[in-house]
Amino acid sequence: MNAFLAGFAHPMLGADHLVTMLAVGLWAARLGGAARWALPASFVGFMLVGGVLAAPGAAPLPAGEQVIIASVFLLGLAVLAAVRLPAWLAAAFVATFALFHGHAHGIESAGDPYFLAGVLSATALLHGAGLALGLGLTRVSEWLPRSLGGVAVAVGAWLMLS
Repeated sequence: MNAFLAGFAHPMLGADHLVTMLAVGLWAARLGGAARWALPASFVGFMLVGGVLAAPGAAPLPAGEQVIIASVFLLGLAVLAAVRLPAWLAAAFVATFALFHGHAHGIESAGDPYFLAGVLSATALLHGAGLALGLGLTRVSEWLPRSLGGVAVAVGAWLMLS
């Protein structure tokens, strides 16, 4: 149970994970329709694939940390710029990042399935929070969720420079 809780806490404690997961939900809310379920489901599913591919002893994916940091910036930019893509294409975009996130988590947990289950649970929860936040803020103003995308871009830029 400790491994599950450690995994669950992990996305909440790192800016790169927290902001990325919320941004996926925010963008899904902005796109609407099938994207509301396709983006979070794609991210969680491909994060699982990445975690499974990180069998004990597996090497990190090339440029893995850079792709993870880029995901913060690029998903924030998608929210800020109100990028409109078909749901399938947006889901493929987030799936690419999810594979890297999941692989990194799989390596750092040495393939512990309880840790990975905790990470996936927290990820789904954060996607839901981002979705709810995006839907709620859009009712007040078009610019409120977009401004959160701007915050994600700033966090991503800060992570790239640090």
